[in-house]
Amino acid sequence: MQIGAENKQKVIWASALGAVALLTIAYQMFSSPSAPVTAAQPTTTTAGKARKNVSRNGKERAPKPERLDPTLDLRLLAQTEQTKYTGSGRNIFVAQVDIPAPVAPAVIESTGPIGPPAPPPPPPPPPINLKFFGFANKPGEPKKVFLSQGDDVFIAVEGDIVDRRYKIVHIGPASIEVEDVLYNNRQNIPLTQNSPG
Repeated sequence: MQIGAENKQKVIWASALGAVALLTIAYQMFSSPSAPVTAAQPTTTTAGKARKNVSRNGKERAPKPERLDPTLDLRLLAQTEQTKYTGSGRNIFVAQVDIPAPVAPAVIESTGPIGPPAPPPPPPPPPINLKFFGFANKPGEPKKVFLSQGDDVFIAVEGDIVDRRYKIVHIGPASIEVEDVLYNNRQNIPLTQNSPG
């Protein structure tokens, strides 16, 4: 197999350019600069000198020298280590509430008892809206009652839970004792049938 046999001149030029590129890369990697690179110092005008270098708290700061040398300046480091914090005493790294200045309390004369007001009583539990409309009594079986709430009809014996919240505690001869298990509230429902009017 002959690579580039039909166009030898292109192969020679490509080889020459590759060699030049390799030499350039090698020169840049292995040669060190003979002199450090320095930037020209900017000229300062009288307007620039007239401006003062003032910190936030009103104290005059030392002017910053124009430096391009990245080495550590120990003199500046020593100056910053000796700086004392003279703040308001508030630690900015701890969450705390600003305490307002004390205010002289106003003298209030009261005739009632001193102390916090009594909390309001809890609201009364909601009424049990079950209505009795009949019962079934077969010999040898427990007494069953028919209860309704709106369009829903429930058949229950003592101990059953109706509508997932009302427990039938006791079925007596004149009333049914029902407990609202959500509010721990008991109520008696009379065993009177409403005649259709």
